[in-house]
Amino acid sequence: MSDEVEPGHVRVRLDLSYDGKDFSGWAKQRVLRTVQGELESALQTVMRLPDPVELTVAGRTDAGVHARGQVAQFDVRDEVWAEHHDKLLRRLAGRLPHDVRVWKAAEAPEGFNARFSAVWRRYAYRVGDHQGGVDPLRRGHVLWHQWPLDVDAMNEAAAALLGEHDFAAYCKKREGATTIRTLQQLSWERGEDGIVTATVRADAFCHNMVRSLVGALLHVGDGHRPTDWPGKVLRAAVRDSSVHVVKPHGLTLEEVGYPADELLAARSKEARNLRTLPGAGCC
Repeated sequence: MSDEVEPGHVRVRLDLSYDGKDFSGWAKQRVLRTVQGELESALQTVMRLPDPVELTVAGRTDAGVHARGQVAQFDVRDEVWAEHHDKLLRRLAGRLPHDVRVWKAAEAPEGFNARFSAVWRRYAYRVGDHQGGVDPLRRGHVLWHQWPLDVDAMNEAAAALLGEHDFAAYCKKREGATTIRTLQQLSWERGEDGIVTATVRADAFCHNMVRSLVGALLHVGDGHRPTDWPGKVLRAAVRDSSVHVVKPHGLTLEEVGYPADELLAARSKEARNLRTLPGAGCC
């Protein structure tokens, strides 16, 4: 995956959102409905392209996960962009299904890569613990937890998870992929409406990481586990069957952060390096 744009082409950044309820995740699949599949089909149609575009995304979301601030890119010939860029948003609005919207389409700065140039991704996970359940109008975006939650206890437990660690205990391992991540923020807050929201920000996430962290902290919040338990699980560095992966519908990708334009290419190169923790052996 190169950051170099072919001569005669322009790289386009898309800012978009979607309701993940009826999607089988982001990544295109042959028979299942996905966000990538819908977008690539719509772009090909409205720009009258002979071949589908190839989208690169900041973060692949799983089935049922929502996005408010997703970022994607594609490359297209200069003359095609010149013809369609000022009409693209309106035409996409007419072609795309109602559960995915593109809010901005603009030429990306030099060195931009939607995935590798990102310095952080911020997710929110929303939980309701009212004994009567979740507001029916919000049920598609809020998990109901049947026991009252102690937000202070969850924040105390979350503090031990911050920083750069091997999150193997909270990730579904993928061959050839590292589970070392830098967790920049993990905090809980109860809103005036009673909804408890986790804000989770990291340089990147491994598979199921956010939902596993949330699951562990909910066990602390409802009193089933002590506040030091999530940290002990982390230090064990092996997948723990007692960590529950919560349902996807409470999770939303809220925002993706990028450095200044002049640092985009360097960040992209750095992010491609396979990380190890300080002092880790090679074998």
